[in-house]
Amino acid sequence: MIIWSLCLILILVFGSSHAKHLCHPDQREALWEFKSEFYVQKPDEMKSNTTTEMWRHNTDCCSWDGISCNPKTGKVVELALGDSYLNGPLRSNSSLFRLQHLRGLYLSYNNISSVLPDSIGKLKYLRVLSLGDCNFFGKIPSSIGNLSHLTSLDLSSNGFTGELPDSMGSLNRLTNLELVSNKLGGKFPHALLNLSEITMLDLRDNQFEGMLPSNMSTLSKLEDFEVSGNLFSGSIPKSLFMLPSLIHLNLNKNDFSGPLEIGNLSSPSKLGSLTLGENNFNGPISGSVSKLTELWFLDLSFWNTRRGLVSFNIFLNLKSLTFLDISYLNTRSIVDIGIFSGLMSLSHLDLSGINSKISSTLHLPSSMFTLILSSCNISEFPKFIQNQTSLRYLDISANQIEGQVPEWLWGLPGLRYVNISQNLFNGFEGSTNVIQRSANQMLDISSNTFQDLPLLPNSTMFFSGSDNQFSGEIPRAICKLVALDTLVLSNNNLNGSIPRCFKNFRTTLSVLHLRNNSLSGIFPDESIGDKLRSLDVGHNRLSGELPMSLINCTELEFLNVEDNIINDKFPSWLSLLPNLQILVLRSNEFYGPISSLGDSLSFPKLRIFDISDNRFTGVLPSDYFSGWTAISYVVDIEDRTPLRYAGRGSGYYHKSVGMTNKGSKMELVGSGFTIYKTIDVSRNRFEGNIPESISVLKELIVLNMSNNAFTGHIPTSLSNLTNLQSLDLSQNRLTGEIPPDLGKLTFLAWMNFSYNKLEGPIPHGTQFQSQNSSSFVENTALCGLPLKIRCGGEETTKQEQDEEKEEEEEQVFSWIAAAIGYVPGVVCGLTIAHILTSYKRDWFMNTVHYFT
Repeated sequence: MIIWSLCLILILVFGSSHAKHLCHPDQREALWEFKSEFYVQKPDEMKSNTTTEMWRHNTDCCSWDGISCNPKTGKVVELALGDSYLNGPLRSNSSLFRLQHLRGLYLSYNNISSVLPDSIGKLKYLRVLSLGDCNFFGKIPSSIGNLSHLTSLDLSSNGFTGELPDSMGSLNRLTNLELVSNKLGGKFPHALLNLSEITMLDLRDNQFEGMLPSNMSTLSKLEDFEVSGNLFSGSIPKSLFMLPSLIHLNLNKNDFSGPLEIGNLSSPSKLGSLTLGENNFNGPISGSVSKLTELWFLDLSFWNTRRGLVSFNIFLNLKSLTFLDISYLNTRSIVDIGIFSGLMSLSHLDLSGINSKISSTLHLPSSMFTLILSSCNISEFPKFIQNQTSLRYLDISANQIEGQVPEWLWGLPGLRYVNISQNLFNGFEGSTNVIQRSANQMLDISSNTFQDLPLLPNSTMFFSGSDNQFSGEIPRAICKLVALDTLVLSNNNLNGSIPRCFKNFRTTLSVLHLRNNSLSGIFPDESIGDKLRSLDVGHNRLSGELPMSLINCTELEFLNVEDNIINDKFPSWLSLLPNLQILVLRSNEFYGPISSLGDSLSFPKLRIFDISDNRFTGVLPSDYFSGWTAISYVVDIEDRTPLRYAGRGSGYYHKSVGMTNKGSKMELVGSGFTIYKTIDVSRNRFEGNIPESISVLKELIVLNMSNNAFTGHIPTSLSNLTNLQSLDLSQNRLTGEIPPDLGKLTFLAWMNFSYNKLEGPIPHGTQFQSQNSSSFVENTALCGLPLKIRCGGEETTKQEQDEEKEEEEEQVFSWIAAAIGYVPGVVCGLTIAHILTSYKRDWFMNTVHYFT
């Protein structure tokens, strides 16, 4: 026993010692080289070491963070470096591909930013490949079909393009496939129908199009099928509903149409989540929905019933429903909200856009968490809400409710979000601090007739009070809201200065909109928070200089200070802001040049640049626009500030800015910011030539350089701006001809060259000939249509007269031919004779002879 005990101890000791040194030298070297292929760039605030920084070359690689080895062979079988701040491309000869025994590769949430090399197919033992959110681009390599052991593949949130390779149909062990948020396109990949083991297929937010295949039943184990945010069309195949294993079906935000046909279900459906909203379905909602008795989530929003009637009783059989969205059904039916009182599990109800009836005795399940009754034609505050003790999210916007907001609303213990915007409210019941005592975090009271700003709870994160009748100074009590993220007070009668105590928001505030008030004084530097993404103080009376502290706002995307009296040089330092997309300095007192010798002014993400109506001077360098990438190419730029806080029509704030397009002023709101790419430098004192680099701005829609002192010729290269719709070069000192190639700009609907020193013929082409003559007046020697001044003097005039005579003769002949075809027999001949007597007698005699 003693001997056996000693042997056992020796085995354990030596075995343990061996286990500590599993890693083969070739595996360690491959990992170490792989680490050296990337550089680690972690945030400044991150103090702890990242995964690869903990690796030590002289230690056992199987003990390194993120590494797992086979205990018997010492081969690396798992590399888990997700979110490790790796930066650099994954090359085709990367040492990664020497780790031939890998079963799990996790590289998600790194900045690899390259194509996915064909070499990925060498890792033939992979079971899990997770490469989500790595900035990969290009096509998915066909070699991925070599990974025959793969059970889970995640390529989500990258920039992959093109169609899926057919080789993916060979992954017959695959159970999870996630391709969310790429730029993949083409028809539904039929190769995926070969994946007989697939349980989750997620193609959301791509560019797939066409119809779904009719034989979806081949995916007999499919549980989760999501294709929302694509371009699929046609009807939904019945075979989808026949899948016995299907639990989640998400077809939201496509172009599906026709009625919904669920078909005859041979066995009870397991479908628990059905999302069909925001498509083009039309006609009545099929009563067969009531067969899906296991549904707990149902979204039929934006269904077009063609103003037909809806039987809301079809939902009463769905006793398990917790989420129901039937908003904007385009029906003339009036829904009695009480009909849903029998759905005892219901926690989310959205009836927006449907005329609703609310009885005084209405009781909904006390489990209600979200209630959205926007645009429901409600005229009284719904009293049944008083009993919704679990209610967290309330939206009753865009109705006709008037009077005061009831005091009891703020006593609901769970309420965090309230949207009562676009009603006729004029005050709040109870004491002045009635709201302040609540736990509310997000409040939208915009577009009412409130006169006094309410005291808000310190927990407030979002407050919109725009379009009311607030007056006086901005209450300093707002500065106590230390968690405030969004403050919108636009379109009121506020005066005084911007509070210096806004410095309390330096680390929280991302949206500050004070547009269209009567605020005055300087914009204090200390009131600018580093987290700002959207700042709009336009249409006030602010003076002084633009706050230099804006240079610290590296997330700033939208800056609008239009129509103030700011007196400052051009803030060229704004070009250091990497995310700036919209810059509006219009109608102030900015002065001086907007560039200096040796300066490289580059706005890579800028889409709207409006510095019009100031006192800018000087010459624009020929390469001034060379670094403006977003206007030069088709670039997808995420607009991170347009709509915050979930809920359709709720808690949204809208950026807004005026612009001059096609000679008229317009307001740019919402999606217009992503569509329009504009440059407006009009009404300044610029001189010299128009920069040649303007020709690289091929995505430009509006160009306005009017009311300056530009000289020289109009650049011929303007014809490169193939998307241009509006061009204004009026009231300058431009000379020479209008380049004929501008006639090739098929989208150019409006132009103005008036009040210059241009000469020569106006280019031919529909775009030019359709303009009003006022677009060309007051030039030195412009000629041709639409002006009445003819080109070329007498010789050309005689030629034009000959052409007019020929046109008259052709009209006469056309009239004769019509008469011949209209009047039969002798009457026709006599009519012809009468007409031709005054024209050509010889021709007439020959014609009469022919007809007789």
